[in-house]
Amino acid sequence: MKVIALDVGARRIGVARADSSVHIAVPHGYIIVDGDEMNEIARFARVYGSNLFVIGLPRNNQGMETAQTTYVRNFAKALKEYLPDAKIRFQDESLTSVEAERRLKASGRRYDRGDIDAEAAAIILQDFLDELKDNKIKDAPSKAAPKAQKSSKPTSSKATRGDSPKSEKKSHFLRNFFIVLAILLLAGAGGAYALYLSALGPVSEVSCPDNSEDEASLPADCKTITFTINEGDSVSTVANNLAGAGLIKNSLVFQIYYALNYRDQAIKAGDYEFPKTLSVDEIIHRLIEGAKDNVFSFTILPGETIADVKKKLIEQGYTSEAVEAAFNKTYESGIFEGKPEDTSLEGYVFGETYEFYKDESVENILETTFAQLNKIIEKNDLVAKFKSHNLNLYQGITLASIIQKEAKSLEDQKIVSQIFYTRLANHTTLGSDVTVEYALNLIDPNRTTYKSNSEALSIDSPYNTRKYPGLPYGPICNPGENALIAAAEPADTDYYFFLTGDDGKMYYSNTAAEHNQNIRSHCQELCSTDL
Repeated sequence: MKVIALDVGARRIGVARADSSVHIAVPHGYIIVDGDEMNEIARFARVYGSNLFVIGLPRNNQGMETAQTTYVRNFAKALKEYLPDAKIRFQDESLTSVEAERRLKASGRRYDRGDIDAEAAAIILQDFLDELKDNKIKDAPSKAAPKAQKSSKPTSSKATRGDSPKSEKKSHFLRNFFIVLAILLLAGAGGAYALYLSALGPVSEVSCPDNSEDEASLPADCKTITFTINEGDSVSTVANNLAGAGLIKNSLVFQIYYALNYRDQAIKAGDYEFPKTLSVDEIIHRLIEGAKDNVFSFTILPGETIADVKKKLIEQGYTSEAVEAAFNKTYESGIFEGKPEDTSLEGYVFGETYEFYKDESVENILETTFAQLNKIIEKNDLVAKFKSHNLNLYQGITLASIIQKEAKSLEDQKIVSQIFYTRLANHTTLGSDVTVEYALNLIDPNRTTYKSNSEALSIDSPYNTRKYPGLPYGPICNPGENALIAAAEPADTDYYFFLTGDDGKMYYSNTAAEHNQNIRSHCQELCSTDL
């Protein structure tokens, strides 16, 4: 019986999962509470193949229910309405987040608030499993399972061979005993669990840049390694080969984790591309699902526009009608706060590589990108940081989209951000050619009307920041994480001008005279290129 646990909070929902036959709960990330959480829970339940949810029910130190308890009960009621087939069990809990953080600190690995929520869900689920094992909770029967009836006939050929429930239970116990023994022998009883968790983490903790356009410039551990699984390879062979390739820390831990959580799901033969920044769980997921012919990868690069994304979706096989309908739909999410109703989804389709089933709707694809953007916003506390600069979220994303187009590295993006903030404070025009180019692409994509740069720079558009002061009407592309951070955390400099030279480098200056000299010295070709 597969079980999903939820640690319900007002901002995040920690998720854990387990197979009750092995009685070990595993953290499985978290879901942002943004109006789409029920859909995300339903998606995970469908993929994991379970409709049994264990939800932590908060109580205070005296065991009494609180306002948070009422919130969780209402959440459970809403989940039941959204998933009528869901079976919900409450598990009393108190201070699980405190215990979760203590465990993560003891593991020695990096973690954030989402990891704490996932670990708290695992604690809740482990308590449930322990009570289940002790027969304090009756195992939930399958919906299709008939009630047991007395019969004089043998129930199966297994029973006639002497495999009684008692011997089966003994075999189950011995298997779990040897799994636990293996873990203890691997790391020593004292810190076994912490070391086991550490070995499940990625080989490299390097932070990979969000812009993957230039593969050669990526840190070594962010570059992918081709890994091949041949037909007939055993799990131990796969684990040993992964360890040999430097993709996992420990072959035995991989095998134990697979046996505990995925033994009923086959690893597929084929060629895979893995960086060294994937955890054991992420690798196993790809080995199980990545080779399926009904799954496709969909990459959106930071800086691409919704026009680029629409084109990619149509190339993937979606009809233009379905794509346009999805992009014209109204979506409910906190990330759209401050967004005018008549504006497009430009700026919100977050650049990342995603995996979807081939029958996935365009709406769900877009909602996945919105959820990813929301995670980035929350992780970097962008709403509060933009507010400190007197910008709402929509304005912050708009500024980030310009920065994304103007500069590549985070260092340069932060300096460009500072320059734009200075111009905004002085109530002058931003003077960004990339916003003019966006306006041209909307109004005159073939450049039949605006044939020269001087004509283009005079285009009457709310996106023309050469003509109108302040921010443009909305985002001009979908910014990546670095550009969003730069818009929220500008550099501490006093520059007023910048340009990208013919050599690709950024040049800064304080006065118009210095800026013009930089143009003469470094930007003869690029600065005269048609928009």
